[in-house]
Amino acid sequence: MPEAARWFGLSSLVIVLDYVTKIIVLGGFAPGESRPVTSFFNLVLVFNKGAAFSFLASAEGWQTLLFAAIAVTASIVISFLIVKNAGKPLFCGALALILGGALGNLYDRVVYGQVVDFLDFHFAGWHWPAFNVADSAIFVGAAILILESFLRRHEGEKTAGEKRA
Repeated sequence: MPEAARWFGLSSLVIVLDYVTKIIVLGGFAPGESRPVTSFFNLVLVFNKGAAFSFLASAEGWQTLLFAAIAVTASIVISFLIVKNAGKPLFCGALALILGGALGNLYDRVVYGQVVDFLDFHFAGWHWPAFNVADSAIFVGAAILILESFLRRHEGEKTAGEKRA
């Protein structure tokens, strides 16, 4: 377990950064308020009752419990994987980012009944759906997991090839 502590520390860092940024935005913005930062980026306060890209956001409230249950289940599985694979830095770092993001958004669902989003990127009239630090951590963690799976497969092929020689 001591080896896994650094990964849970990374998850905790994501949770704290997510929480602090959301508190700042909640304290400084009215719902729907937008402030331009650059020609392609705004800070905005929006709430999302759904999942990624507002999936199920218009449902009548049952989705909050569903997404909370998914986050709790995923967090348990991810924590188990971190403990069992603590010596695999790329794998566990990715899982730690996903865990921190899942718990950051879970906090919002439990406390606010919806997720606080505030990062708004846009280009030529097209807006990416607003997101937050937790969402960013989940995205980066998932991308690293995909990369890690290719690296692991490549290393496995190389090892298998070396054994044949």
